[in-house]
Amino acid sequence: MSYEQSLYKIIEPVKRTTISRMNKGKKWKYGYNKEHDIIVISKTGQIGEIYEIQNLRVALPKVPVQVYETELNKWKKIEYPKELSKLKSIFDWRDYPEERKDQWHDYIDEEFKRRDEGFWFKNNGIDTYIVGTHYMYLQWSKIDVGAPDFREANRLFFIFWEACKADKRCYGMCYLKNRRSGFSFMSSAETVNLATISSDSRYGILSKSGSDAKKMFTDKVVPISINYPFFFKPIQDGMDRPKSELAYRVPASKFTRRKIQSKEKLEELMGLDTTIDWKNTGDNSYDGEKLALLVHDESGKWERPDNILNNWRVTKTCLRLGSRIIGKCMMGSTSNSLDKGGSNFKKLYEDSDVKKRNRNGQTKSGLYSLFIPMEWNYEGFIDEYGIPVFTNPDNDRHAPDGELIDVGVVDHWENEADGLRDDQDGLNEFYRQFPRTTEHAFRDETKNSLFNLVKLYEQIDYNEGNRNSSVLNVGNFQWANGVKDTQVIFTPDPNGRFKISWAPPANLQNRVILKNGIKYPGNEHVGAFGCDSYDISGTVDGKGSKGALHGLTKFSMEDSPANTFFLEYLARPQTAEIFFEDVLMALVFYGMPILCENNKPRLLYYLRRRGYRGFSMNRPDKVWNKLSTAEKEVGGIPNSSEDIKQAHAAAIEMYINDHVGLLQDGTYGTLYFNDLLNDWSKFDINKRTKFDASISSGLAIMACNRHLYVPNHKIEKPKLNISIAKYKNTGATSQIIKQ
Repeated sequence: MSYEQSLYKIIEPVKRTTISRMNKGKKWKYGYNKEHDIIVISKTGQIGEIYEIQNLRVALPKVPVQVYETELNKWKKIEYPKELSKLKSIFDWRDYPEERKDQWHDYIDEEFKRRDEGFWFKNNGIDTYIVGTHYMYLQWSKIDVGAPDFREANRLFFIFWEACKADKRCYGMCYLKNRRSGFSFMSSAETVNLATISSDSRYGILSKSGSDAKKMFTDKVVPISINYPFFFKPIQDGMDRPKSELAYRVPASKFTRRKIQSKEKLEELMGLDTTIDWKNTGDNSYDGEKLALLVHDESGKWERPDNILNNWRVTKTCLRLGSRIIGKCMMGSTSNSLDKGGSNFKKLYEDSDVKKRNRNGQTKSGLYSLFIPMEWNYEGFIDEYGIPVFTNPDNDRHAPDGELIDVGVVDHWENEADGLRDDQDGLNEFYRQFPRTTEHAFRDETKNSLFNLVKLYEQIDYNEGNRNSSVLNVGNFQWANGVKDTQVIFTPDPNGRFKISWAPPANLQNRVILKNGIKYPGNEHVGAFGCDSYDISGTVDGKGSKGALHGLTKFSMEDSPANTFFLEYLARPQTAEIFFEDVLMALVFYGMPILCENNKPRLLYYLRRRGYRGFSMNRPDKVWNKLSTAEKEVGGIPNSSEDIKQAHAAAIEMYINDHVGLLQDGTYGTLYFNDLLNDWSKFDINKRTKFDASISSGLAIMACNRHLYVPNHKIEKPKLNISIAKYKNTGATSQIIKQ
């Protein structure tokens, strides 16, 4: 199977005629374009290709007539003229002979233009655009190995970051990365780049500890600043290599002694009055300060008592004045295990989904999430053109140092993972360090799970490799022709609330049996549903738990897969009634009963009122005459009983062991709902209310195996006074034996 990249795609959301017309007048403005829902990062007034990078639509500049090309047909750092390299500051330039300055004006102006507008170059014959920040990183930033290599992954990273800067709705990025991806150097380079063109501004650095922030400042930020060419380097106060603060301002010494004692006319020097510093890690690190940029390095590794969520709530206010965003945050990290800071970072990452915005057009966190899979940015598997070698190459591919790359990164990664199959915690750590999916990035340690986490992760990995999208259908149920209590049909919809992996054949659909005016399920022998309902439409905080519904088959002679979860519903529609109707339509379509917790009984009363009481199962652990009045009326099972809680958890455990992950016959389970698998992995029996999917799925398992919960009643059998005759069978005739 060939590798399919899904990091970005080129889209055409704007008519070509519109682009052409606007380009002609150079009318495209840098920033968010509401009319076309794109973010323009071009500063030329013209746009070309539009990239969609993880649902963010970014319009690049139009390709210019002339594109820079080297003899090598790839990126190569442009040599800094030796004559200019001797000039260390603006003061050296002022003393430079005027007649020799003229020859360098165009060169310096061009560098400022590239810094602002970005740069086009030929890369393996392809016109390639990098934003100004990326150009500054490649051309003028010194890192641990000298000059950085060009990487396609970094190009896309910087394009995404430029879009974050251009979008007035955005506070910055939340970048989920792999180890050694270069984020620390790239964010350091951006810090220096912005600080050296800003006045009266402050730039801050945070990391998983104060010492890490200090190290980033001294080992990355300061050297990059020192190595800038004189024409990009502002006047600096203090030491050349400061330990705590880099200050771009006029030092007091410039106005004293030599200047004062000389009879020269004192000239007024202008400084930026801009600083870069770092802070110790804590919830209130930059509280009350105004920041133009906050770099958050290793934000997924903040351990208690430090909390990245709390810190972001505080520091977010440092980036705005009222409703106006005046600064940005550059946040990036791999993730620790969930109980070591990973869960907070995961929450922040998920709250930064660009598809989920409030009415102000902002994500929940204000940030935009970006995940670049490890195969895009793994050292040793990136060729001389900066392009990843995903699969075993058919032709010779060479690294920037000339070394031959003969193995694809995906194959290499899979070999590494296979070698760790017997060490699940080691495998999970490898996944977190070098994730190919967000599922990998947030892998937890196996010791923390109530259930068999090895089997759960085996199934998740299998599903990811199987590309679930090809197995699952998303959509909604609706009554045929809008007439209730008739036939139910399933309508595909990418924004639908239902995910299904199996639909019954036509002869099994809508099988409802009518008895004494009450409707009963016709496919009770095929499977059942479990449901975790809710009663209140709205909540004070606008959150509330989701309604959860899961469908599960059991072994039957019908045309259906056995022991398979075939439906998942995890949603909270605007009203509870919409949820109730959704559940009812699913029950009718599949013709299966439902076992529901009766502590939130509105769904059960809804079913009864609509004539579907026969679909609501009674609790299987009690006989009819032992049920309460309410239980007889609407059915359902309580969630308060300790016995029920234990039985519910045991049901899930039984199912996982028998039907999830790698099975005894060498095949994998057929549970394709990763949201459910992840919910099981975190399930806490003492905090059941947080796990909607676990509750509903466990009830579905119990419903399909209700015979296991039938109470054992000892039936008193009456003694029958029957005497059995015995015969003696010797001789010609049998003779009765007298007792």
